[in-house]
Amino acid sequence: MVLLGIIISFLLDVIVEHNDHGHTKMFDFLISVLITIIVWEGNLRIDTIMNHKFPWEKSPGRRILYQLPISMIFSASAIYLSMLAFDKFVCALPEEAKNAFMSTAIVMGILVTFIVLSIEISALFFGNWKKSLVEIEKYKSENLQAQLQNLKNQLNPHFLFNNLSVLSSLVYIDQDKAVDFINQLSKVYRYLLDNRDNELVALETELAFIQSYTYLIKIRFDKNIIFNLDIPKDKTHLMLPPLSLQMLIENTIKHNEISNELPLTVQIKVADDMLEISNNLQLRKSTEISSKTGLQNIKDRYKFFTEQNVEVISTDRSFTVKIPLLRSK
Repeated sequence: MVLLGIIISFLLDVIVEHNDHGHTKMFDFLISVLITIIVWEGNLRIDTIMNHKFPWEKSPGRRILYQLPISMIFSASAIYLSMLAFDKFVCALPEEAKNAFMSTAIVMGILVTFIVLSIEISALFFGNWKKSLVEIEKYKSENLQAQLQNLKNQLNPHFLFNNLSVLSSLVYIDQDKAVDFINQLSKVYRYLLDNRDNELVALETELAFIQSYTYLIKIRFDKNIIFNLDIPKDKTHLMLPPLSLQMLIENTIKHNEISNELPLTVQIKVADDMLEISNNLQLRKSTEISSKTGLQNIKDRYKFFTEQNVEVISTDRSFTVKIPLLRSK
C-alpha cells in the first residue's frame, strides 16, 4: 500500500503539473499513501462482505456483477472526498490544475482498483482451480485404492463353506489328512492376510499360494481335477495382482462339470510374458450365482496397472484366459 501510494503520487506529479504551496514532496507521498490505504482497506471490507453475500464458489457471476461497480464507486468516492478534504483543510490546490488533478486522481484510483480486483479474481480462480485439481486427483486416488481393496477382498465365500464341509468329513475318515488340510487352509488365509495391502506380488509368491489352494481343491474333487503347471524359473520374478490366478481357477471350477466321467484339466503356463490358464470346456447345465470374482474382476484390477488387455479365448473344446505379467518399476 505504501509503495502503491508513492507510485501514484509520482504519476500525478508527472501527469498534472502544479506548483507547491507550502508542502514538500514527502508530504505529498504521505497524503497519497493515506488515501491509498483508505481505498485499499475499504475495498477489503467490501470483499469481506461480498464473501458472505456472494461466495465465489457458489455465485462467481453475481459476485463480479456486484463487487466490480461497488468497488469502483467506493474508490472514486473515497478519492474525491479525500481530495476535497485535502483541498479545504490541508492545502488548497491550484485552481488552474484542480479539476484536472482531481479527475486524474479519480481515474487512476479507479484504474488501480480495477487492476487490483482483476489480479485478485484471477489469483483466486487460479488458486481454486489448482486446489480443485489436487482434490480431484486425491479423491480419484482414494477411490481407486478403495476399489482395488474391494476387488482384492472378493474371495468367494463359498470357498470357505465348501472347505469346512470337506474338513468335517475328513475328521471322521482320515485324521492325518485332516491335519494337512487344516495346515494348507491356514496357508491360504495367511496369504490373504499378508498380501491384503500389496497391489502386486511376484508370480513365485502367487504360485506358492496356489500350491496350497489347489491342494484343497484336489482333496475336494480327488482325481477328477488335474493341474498342470509349466512355469519357467526365469519368469517367476514377474508381477501380477494377488489372487488373480486363484480367481481364474475358481472361475474354471465354478462353470465346468467335474466328475469321474468328465474330469477337468487345468493348464497353467507362461508364454511371451503372459500367464495362460486354460481348461477343457464342459460347461455346467446350472451355473452358480456369480459372486463377481471372475473375469470382470481380473480385467478391472489390471486397469490399475497396465494398458495391456486381459485376453479371453473360447472355443467349442477349451477356454483360455491370458493375463499380462508385469515388470516391477
